[in-house]
Amino acid sequence: MGSIKLATLREYFATAGYQRPGERKLVQKLDFFILSFCCLSYFLAYLDRSNISNAYVSGMKEDLDFHGDQLNQINTCFTIGYVIGQIPSNLSLHYIRPRYFFPAMMFIWAGLTMATASVHSPNSIMAIRFFLGIAESSTFVGTHYILGSWYTERELGKRSGIFTASGLAGTMIGGFIQSGIHSSMDGLHGLQGWRWLFIIDGIVTLPIAIYGLLLFPDTPSTTTAFYLTAKERQMAISRLSLLEHSDEMGVQEPASTTPDKELESQPAPPPSSATNEVLTLSFAKRVLCSQEWWGFVILWIIAGETESFSSNALLALYMKATPPTNKESPTPTPRYTVSQLNNYPSGVAAVGIASTLFWATLTDLLGGKRYLVGYFICITGVATSAMILAVSQGKVTSPSGDLFGPKETAIVFGAYYWAGAVYACQATFFAWANDVMRDPRYYDPVFRGVVLAGMNMGSNAVNAWWSIVFYGASMAPWFTRGMWAMIATSLALGLWTAGLTYTTTRTARTREAERGALQASDPARDQAGLSQSEEKMKKIG
Repeated sequence: MGSIKLATLREYFATAGYQRPGERKLVQKLDFFILSFCCLSYFLAYLDRSNISNAYVSGMKEDLDFHGDQLNQINTCFTIGYVIGQIPSNLSLHYIRPRYFFPAMMFIWAGLTMATASVHSPNSIMAIRFFLGIAESSTFVGTHYILGSWYTERELGKRSGIFTASGLAGTMIGGFIQSGIHSSMDGLHGLQGWRWLFIIDGIVTLPIAIYGLLLFPDTPSTTTAFYLTAKERQMAISRLSLLEHSDEMGVQEPASTTPDKELESQPAPPPSSATNEVLTLSFAKRVLCSQEWWGFVILWIIAGETESFSSNALLALYMKATPPTNKESPTPTPRYTVSQLNNYPSGVAAVGIASTLFWATLTDLLGGKRYLVGYFICITGVATSAMILAVSQGKVTSPSGDLFGPKETAIVFGAYYWAGAVYACQATFFAWANDVMRDPRYYDPVFRGVVLAGMNMGSNAVNAWWSIVFYGASMAPWFTRGMWAMIATSLALGLWTAGLTYTTTRTARTREAERGALQASDPARDQAGLSQSEEKMKKIG
């Protein structure tokens, strides 16, 4: 049994089960050009998002005279713009080539980020962040759509995990960058360190946008990338069809009648153009009445709020709000330095990266059992909230009775670090949605793209007010209301995950039984149906 498991691991990491000549080389090219651009763009997007909190604790709060929950209001303005841009951004990918659309959005958000360095009030930041949210809305769901268009189910989880981890790396590194800028550039040319942070963040975005403009491969049916041969372009389309996985369905795969050399000499399939058919009332009705829309959108609405500890930078706000060590002194000393305020919360993102890569890889190895992450997050959310509540209510106290003593602080830090593990749901849940909607006989790419965008739109629409109600900066350091909200949300996620697992599994088994009956009665008709579905998918692109 152990040797079989070892062989499975060796196959997954070394070959990923590639059977066709040239498939490994194709995937290596895709990994280099798609993942490099998508990961770098998401890294920069998250670097920008986290830098608002880093700047806040590094002098921006005092310089711009923040008060109350204005930081949360800024984040809400960003979220509103982000929500508005979700579905239009993903639909745009069917009308504008991704290698033009993605870089254009990056140029826009780079300019807005640098403009943040010139503000003189929180209200100015709110306006900028609204439009920044619209520009950055293209990155997350757009990339998950692209990944689902190029990679097979066995490959998808790991790539989704790497992509998500790149964003968390932006959060983690952002603290260290701000710490370095504050110590070396604060006051340079009359600008505070936090202003230099936004200038540098915008500048480094520009070359990545140019890189994507030149080398991003679009989608399998529209690509004109010079580094993909005609054979590789055709293989990119055919390997995602159900015929490539027919052994899993009990259907014999037909042998190719075209020799490799002849296939390679054929011209690449012409790029397909987008169609206006998607912007119809019937299409909207088909999406909104589907179980996939409601199942996955509500899943991500709930799961998105289980990330609230990390996405709202609660550990940094907890540290900022702790009383000084010598509060009786006329000049009290803050408990944490600026470097500590920026660096210590980076551990949350580090845990998130490790958890994301672990669960993305594990669910690939387990045959796409993405739902397991929902149960893990349920346990994590309840446990970490209970730990912080116990400290805040004096259930765990040191002999001195100080709620900010070494023992209490260790528990709170441990809870927030552990809570970073819930970031694993980003990669696995979007991979789950891609897996379910991959079959071209039941779903077209536009349907899948809209559902993916709807997931993120729904989550951020709730988060726009959720963070103010439960995790306002004025509620620091304990966020008691938010802790109870996290417990309720985590339990709801466990229940919804169980229900969605049941419905998707039941639907898959029903369709498999129908295909089996059809194959037994009329094999030619079933094969013709698949071919027509593939042709439709190519036309929609």
